[in-house]
Amino acid sequence: MGVEIERKFLLRGDGWRGLGQPVLLRQGYLSSHKERVVRVRIEGGQAMLTIKGRTQGASRGEWEYPIPLADAAELLEGLCEQPLIEKYRSRIAIGGHVWEVDEFLGANAGLVVAEIELGSEDEAFDKPDWVGEEVTSDVRYLNANLIRHPYTSW
Repeated sequence: MGVEIERKFLLRGDGWRGLGQPVLLRQGYLSSHKERVVRVRIEGGQAMLTIKGRTQGASRGEWEYPIPLADAAELLEGLCEQPLIEKYRSRIAIGGHVWEVDEFLGANAGLVVAEIELGSEDEAFDKPDWVGEEVTSDVRYLNANLIRHPYTSW
């Protein structure tokens, strides 16, 4: 079993802009239940099916598999819960880690978060000055919850 250990933060200012190349992501959920999340994602010219277990702290089980791009497009438009999550992601390498900054579009426009994946929950990492308040434990910021409760409705 794969394990994802991820921490999520709000941002302060635009100091992150220009540090990474933004790529459009479109993702949808075949299941957004808190016990099991099944996600389809298209990022650039690649597609993935991802299964995630229940979050415990900053960790949860994660399994990820490449799928054909055409299949992913069909699943996003015909089978996934709506609305889809659309966002630009910039990957920024700092201090041996990669920060993923997501700038959301559509019903979640205005939301910008940064995530960092770690090897353990207590792993030390450099926090850039544009990284603000931690929201790892705030379930409102889970992508699977943003389809039911978009940021623009908060």
